[in-house]
Amino acid sequence: MPRPEPLRYGHYYHVYNRGNNGEELFCEPRNYPYFLDLCVQYIEPVAETYAYCLMSNHFHFMVRIRDFESRQGSTEGDRFPEVSRAFSNLFGTYTKAFNKAFQRTGSLFEKLSSAEGLPMTATSLP
Repeated sequence: MPRPEPLRYGHYYHVYNRGNNGEELFCEPRNYPYFLDLCVQYIEPVAETYAYCLMSNHFHFMVRIRDFESRQGSTEGDRFPEVSRAFSNLFGTYTKAFNKAFQRTGSLFEKLSSAEGLPMTATSLP
């Protein structure tokens, strides 16, 4: 399978994934805010989130990848992780915590998350 194209700065994406074999990603109410807290930690520095939907076995995000200048806390010379690395860190951290909490092992997510480019500009949004 070819490697997915890297997410591009300043572009909008629909990012989504689901639980491995359709399993639940969010088994308890506390899982939802924990996942969103991780999103703030890992995704907010590299992308603006315009919308999201978390369902028991899958999720959707609409994000715009930040330009270097608009990244939170950026100063000249700072090195930021690749955007895909930020998403990978989010999913890896959540998987480790979920597996520990529910005494399970292995993959939580079905595959690499999918990201579809959206034909939008900043003027497209309200």
